[in-house]
Amino acid sequence: MSNHECADDELETGRLTELARVQARAEARATEAMIRYRDAEYQRIAGVDRPLMRQVEKAAVVLEIGQAMGLSEAQVHGRLASADRVREHTPRVWLAFRDGTINEARMREISSTVEILQREDSYIRLDQSAVAYAESHTVTELRRWLRRFVDRVETDLALERAERARADRRVDVRHGDDGMATMLGSLTSPQAAAAMKRLTVEAKAMGADDPRTLAQRQADLFASWLTNNEDGETSIHAHIAVKLSAETFTGAKDGFAEAADGSWSCPASWILNPDLVANPVWHRLIVDPVTDDVLAHQYVGRLAPESLKLALLFRDGVCQAPGCLVPADRCDADHRQPWPDGPTSGENMWPLCRRHHTLKGHRVLRWILPSGHTVDAEPAHRRPPETPPSTMEHRLAHLIANH
Repeated sequence: MSNHECADDELETGRLTELARVQARAEARATEAMIRYRDAEYQRIAGVDRPLMRQVEKAAVVLEIGQAMGLSEAQVHGRLASADRVREHTPRVWLAFRDGTINEARMREISSTVEILQREDSYIRLDQSAVAYAESHTVTELRRWLRRFVDRVETDLALERAERARADRRVDVRHGDDGMATMLGSLTSPQAAAAMKRLTVEAKAMGADDPRTLAQRQADLFASWLTNNEDGETSIHAHIAVKLSAETFTGAKDGFAEAADGSWSCPASWILNPDLVANPVWHRLIVDPVTDDVLAHQYVGRLAPESLKLALLFRDGVCQAPGCLVPADRCDADHRQPWPDGPTSGENMWPLCRRHHTLKGHRVLRWILPSGHTVDAEPAHRRPPETPPSTMEHRLAHLIANH
């Protein structure tokens, strides 16, 4: 591409940027006009004697604005409420909207966050940082950033809201036309993320020969899982990563766990509690609260991920039952202390061949110590446990060795 073509492209993109700012300023002028008309009419209506008539005339004002702007009454109420919140609590955001630095969509996202926040210092912090982020990111990115902002600056209140929302979890069905219905589940974000991941993994595994689209396969699987009567452990396992700060993970501070892609967050206790995340394998990334560096990587779930299985293979090489030399790549990844009491971690896992795995399951696989004592293989020790022999055993061994 020539320098002349590059200059033309830069000129064209610059023009598009300016058009976007012009459009944003036009949105702001329309919103300001709506506010001025409403305020003037409300001031006039305040002089009406009868309360019922004042209420009727106020409703008529919203209707008139909607007719003039081509909006429904609900849309007018929403736009005016968003503008009022931003003007009152985040004036810098409002000025950026008037200047065309951010458009109405971004202003309304910020307004929705203002509605959630409850403390004055939180409004100030939002006003000081939101414009710079909103100006250089998409609406979706801004929405995720705002969610993290709320989780960070009002953690205690956000945790309370999350627990109240979880208590209201439910499933609804809405029947529509053409014999179709929509099933809506109000679930926690970890549950929904795990369910969708499992649907996607299993639907893709059906292969390219399946004539159904991916969405159709997911829908059919969803219906099948909900309507069959089989009772047993699922064979489908999802791998989902979440990030937690080190102080949140250790319990020093309450906080949120955030999806690796930033699409959702939830109270960290929901991830740290294995009862709430029994099916998927969760990858917990413990991050430094200042630098965001990954300090540790842990798993929550029964089945070891492939990376952990490979590490066990390299570390141990062979089956870890006494005297067994079956290669580790032909062994099962076994929990020394059974899951869920024992974690899915390198410290608590070892390779066992299928025969010794079965013996361990029936509690007949044991270590025989040099002292002659026999102990179960269950305790999570890297090597066979050693117990100090008694003085009498030592003397007996000495006599045998010398005679």
